[in-house]
Formats: sequence, C-alpha cells, structure tokens
Amino acid sequence: MNDTRMTLTLKDREIILVGTAHVSKESVAEVGRVIREEKPDMVCVELDEERYASLSQEENWKKLDVVKIFKEGKGFLLMANLVLSGFQRRLGQELGVRPGGEMKIAVETARELGLPYSFCDREVQITLRRAWVRCGLWSKCKLLASLLSSAVTTEKLSEKEIENLKDRSELDGMMAERADYLPSVKETLIDERDRYLAAKIWAAGGTKSAVIIGAGHMLGLKTHLERIAAGEEGEDVSELNVIPPQTLFSKLSGWIFPALLVALILAGFFFAGPGKSFTMILQWILWNGSLAALGTLIALGHPLSILVSFLGAPVATINPFIGVGLFSGITEATLRKPKVTDAETISEDIVSLKGIYRNRITRALLVFFLSSLGGAVGNFISIPSLAGLLIK
Repeated sequence: MNDTRMTLTLKDREIILVGTAHVSKESVAEVGRVIREEKPDMVCVELDEERYASLSQEENWKKLDVVKIFKEGKGFLLMANLVLSGFQRRLGQELGVRPGGEMKIAVETARELGLPYSFCDREVQITLRRAWVRCGLWSKCKLLASLLSSAVTTEKLSEKEIENLKDRSELDGMMAERADYLPSVKETLIDERDRYLAAKIWAAGGTKSAVIIGAGHMLGLKTHLERIAAGEEGEDVSELNVIPPQTLFSKLSGWIFPALLVALILAGFFFAGPGKSFTMILQWILWNGSLAALGTLIALGHPLSILVSFLGAPVATINPFIGVGLFSGITEATLRKPKVTDAETISEDIVSLKGIYRNRITRALLVFFLSSLGGAVGNFISIPSLAGLLIK
C-alpha cells in the first residue's frame, strides 16, 4: 500500500494526516487502525454534517421534492451532486466497499473510544454553488459533460488502480489535468477546501489530532496548516462560505441572445417585409422548440413533457430568468410522480444508464437537462440560420 500518512509537529500540536481513497478497503482498515493505535484527543474528518447524515441515514432521500428543486433553480446542482456520488458508488460496488466508508468508520471508532471528533469540511451545497457560479456557460457544459461521462462509463478500475489514486504522483497528474480543463472548478473543489479544512482542523483543537482526508488534499492541507501555525494565514474562512454575486457580464449575458434575436427579426421586418419576419420567427421556433423536444424524447420523457418542451423553449429564450428545463422537468415530475421506491434506490440507480432511465427522479432530471441542452443548441443554430435568411 502507498505511504499516505504524514505527521506534522506544529507549535505544541501533533497532527497526523491520513490520506485515503474514498472507495478503498485499505483506507477503511487503515483509518480504524490509526485511531486505535495513536489514541488522539481529536479526530477530524473531511465531511460536513449533511454528508455524514447522508452516509448514515440513507432514508433522507425519501424527503426529496423534485418539483421544489426545479422551482428553486437547483436542478443542475442536484444533477452534479448525484452523478458525482454515483461515480464513487459505482467504483465502490466494484470493490465491495461503500463510498465514504473510511470517514464513517473514523466517526464510529471515535465514538467507540470516547474520543471527540469534528466535521471539518464545508457544506457540499455551498461548494457546488460556488463552483457553479464561478463557471461560465462553456465551463458549465464541460463540467456536466465530464460528470455524466464519468457516471455512465463502463470502464472498470482494479483495486490496485484505486489504491494508486492515493499515490502522490498519480494525484499530481490528475489535479494538473483538472486545472487545465476546468481551472475555476479545481480552485473551488480543491484549493479553497484545502484552506477551509486547514482552518477548521486548527480550530478543532487537541494536542494530538488524527485527520482523515482524501489523499488529494494532503499536500495543500500541509501547506495551509504550516502557514496558520506560523501566523502567515488567518483562521477566519467565513468568506469561503459566501456565494459570489453574479458579475455584471453574467447578469447581462442572459439578455444577449433575446436582444440579438429581436434585432434580427426587426431587421427582417424593416428591410424585407412582414413575410420575411414571419418566416424568421417560424424558423427560430422550429429550431429552438424541436431540439428542446428532441432532448426530452431522448430522455424518454412523457409525451406531454415533449410537447411542453417544444412550446416552452421559445418562451424560455425570451425570458432569461426561466429555462425550458423548468417547464419540462416540473411536467415530467408531476405526470410521473416519483415513488418512495425511487428515493430508496436512487443511490443504486445512478450508477448505470439503465437505472437513470428507470428511476423517476433521475429521469425527471435527465428531461430537465437534455431539454435545456436541446433548446440552447437550437438557439445557437438558429442565429446564423436567421442571419442567412436576412441576407438572401
């Protein structure tokens, strides 16, 4: 097994960092062994209370209200959360261990030995929302595409390859790749959390702490802990819990396409007559509505959801405060209301394409995503198409 244990002596404190792979049998065994042997006076884990509750109380899925999530504009966030969890769960099934098992065993061992413990990670929803806000449209598409491809890939990793995820050189390569592909996401998911975890671990106290973290955070966490101990970095990380406001460009970008569309149609009206303008409107509706409907059809949405996608896409384009996915997702979730069994099996269903289609919760999310994607593609195609009509 790779050497993933590091002991730091900072001021009058000893901090034992234990790097893990989140779907590793070896990690689960190592965590329990380290806590029992070292008997620290504080155990810190890379979890927030919500994620720990989801590990220990799977029935929380039964409380999921999909329609409410769509109305609150959290559809993309839930999708990202689900497919990421599904990817880890699929790996865990291949290796016979549940994702996050090493974190859970750390808390259980601490309780068994009567040791204090602390959840030191930032709330997952804040992390995802900060990452999402900082992504541009293209980065959002790349992020979702990356997550979805990871969720449904049939490639299998051996237990040896999973253990290699804890190796420093392997992780350096992975992080460098992510930094080039999605730098803003890497900064939020890794760099910010390194600093946040270090501050919370330091604030948790204890003269001898056992810190259970994903191996990807080892080097960053070491750096930040040393800076805090040297007084070079503060312990206040409250700003990392704040969702950044949208930039002026982000606020205005939603109006760019409607303005361009209206300008083209008005140009057609004044320079080529009402007939040309009507033809342009009809062609835009066909591109926009048809591709949104096609996305819903690919998701095997209800026939009425397909119709709503076709009719709702043009309305959503003109009003940037709503998206066609809101219409189609709510329609799908209403007509095919998720059952308790869907909530109970969502963790298993998300690991395969067949399961995603079978589960009413994930299928409603798929309808939401693919109809939104189809409508967006239709808009991008229609602009040059309308411009071509105008100059004929």
